[in-house]
Amino acid sequence: MTNANFFASLALRAPEEPTTLLTTVDGAQYSYRDLERQSARAANVLRGLGLQPGNRVSVQIDKSVANLWLYMGALRAGLVFHPLNTGYTLEEMRFFLGDAEPGLLVCDPANADAYGALCEELGVPSLLTLDADGHGSLAELWQNASSEYETEPREGDDLAVLLYSSGTTGRPKGIMLSHENLRSNAEVLVDYWRIQATDVLLHSLPIYHVHGLFVGVHCVLMSGASMHWLPGFDTKQVRSRLPLCTIMMGVPTYYTRLLADPDFGGQDCRTMRLFISGSAPLLEETFNTFAERTGHTILERYGMSETGMNASNPLDGERRAGTVGFPLPGTQIRICDDAHRPLETGEVGELEVRGPNVFRGYWRMPKKTAEDFTADGWFVTGDQGLIDERGYVRIVGRSKDMVITGGLNVYPKEIESVINGIEGVVESAVFGVPHPDFGEAVVATVVVRPDCDITPAAIDDRLRAEMAKFKLPKRIQIADQLPRNAMGKVQKNVLRQEWDDPFY
Repeated sequence: MTNANFFASLALRAPEEPTTLLTTVDGAQYSYRDLERQSARAANVLRGLGLQPGNRVSVQIDKSVANLWLYMGALRAGLVFHPLNTGYTLEEMRFFLGDAEPGLLVCDPANADAYGALCEELGVPSLLTLDADGHGSLAELWQNASSEYETEPREGDDLAVLLYSSGTTGRPKGIMLSHENLRSNAEVLVDYWRIQATDVLLHSLPIYHVHGLFVGVHCVLMSGASMHWLPGFDTKQVRSRLPLCTIMMGVPTYYTRLLADPDFGGQDCRTMRLFISGSAPLLEETFNTFAERTGHTILERYGMSETGMNASNPLDGERRAGTVGFPLPGTQIRICDDAHRPLETGEVGELEVRGPNVFRGYWRMPKKTAEDFTADGWFVTGDQGLIDERGYVRIVGRSKDMVITGGLNVYPKEIESVINGIEGVVESAVFGVPHPDFGEAVVATVVVRPDCDITPAAIDDRLRAEMAKFKLPKRIQIADQLPRNAMGKVQKNVLRQEWDDPFY
């Protein structure tokens, strides 16, 4: 393959016949031929705006078939796709657009006025709209565009996608993923999970996230398989589609919601061969109950925005509860001490990763990139883990204090910064506690001045005005002080243990 553009690698595997690629909830079907033609139209529109290879395209729109065509078209045109969570507020978008400096923002028509002013303020040259039904100014240009486009040649190291993952300092970091990062990881997963053209994926994940976009969509396209395309997770819709599918990918919350339906069981899964879970730790209770109820053992894997997938429980062989299996072929994992010296089997330490799946670095943050890579090229993940005597990897904690709620990453520092800016607040601590549906729930303990009458409701109102809904603490408690160790550091482990308002 002379062209390392990720789309070119997919095109080599596309079925020659007009095979169904996806089926929507309303029964509409689209083929691989539609993907070829519609992505060409998208690429022509993007290049017609004057965008050049390497320019960023920021996208904050609902999941839709047109959204998928847009993603593929951006890659074909050699552009850098920058997906954004649809829950981000105007203030959050101000940072992302200012940092990424895109040549185009695509948003929902309902946000056009507010974002138009923001684009003018930040110097973003173009703004187009697209809604969940495929309508908007982008769609209008699309209709008149040519359905032929020669995919732009790219090198393997060329940037393909820019993702943002907030850091512990509160400033989001741009994660640079190359065409080779995408290709190598997709090929490994298709082979490791033996995904075939006859497989049908139940796709109910969002596509602004690694799990839905790279793991789900890429595995389908790389294998020539098909999928049932759901706008989101709805238990009734999922149960109705499961008998038409062979694979489901989901976050732990999806599995707990299925199990919460007393009528869900083995009869729903008669055509299924594989259930995959990721993006957050799967509770052993969920793992065991699902197996008892359905006869299927969930396959848990481990990945990151910076690396794609790193490890997976085996397709054949024992899938062990509480573990993420073995390092994927081509990916190396080691457990180290603070000096990056490898530890013995069974010892807990910093999990480090090396392989073709590992990202190029942080966007315009060379110092941070250097800090997170060792001298010999290993990425320091910030996760604490161990490798047991049988070679299974186990994630035991997160040194970077991140909370994963419903499969989405939330960084406490970002929320604490807003709370601490409220007049009368002395300090705050945001952390995660167990939740039966979301895996973890974001909660906050806040210390206020004795002379101030600040309520949890008032704090919640302030946060709602500035942050995406998924980041909001589900509960806020007022306290006299925060526990600290001898060095004065807030002890969030103590706060978790003493949290007196459990969700169970």
